[in-house]
Amino acid sequence: QVQLVESGGGLVQAGGSLRLSCAPSGSTFSINAIGWFRQAPGKQRELVASVISGSNAWYIKSVKGRFIISRDNAKNTVYLQMNSLKPEDTAVYYCNSPIPKWSWGQGTQVTVSS
Repeated sequence: QVQLVESGGGLVQAGGSLRLSCAPSGSTFSINAIGWFRQAPGKQRELVASVISGSNAWYIKSVKGRFIISRDNAKNTVYLQMNSLKPEDTAVYYCNSPIPKWSWGQGTQVTVSS
């Protein structure tokens, strides 16, 4: 069973930036297709960005132009660079395959203050 670990969240003021990381724990599993999801209080979890090897990245409209998903194959890590953060980006962020098929990790909390 693949276990992914998210990190890099925190508290930031509106307009600030954060970089989230996602890597498999205790495994050499190679991440070929990955998505970043988020779940805000009282809302459903939503896919915000995804990347598949050999294909262009995809972004939900609300983050397009502000978030960048990237991967470091040498480190087997996927990142989500989040710029120009807004209070509405506040959520717990998770990674999983774009169509979720692995157990959810604990996620990483992102809080954007106004």
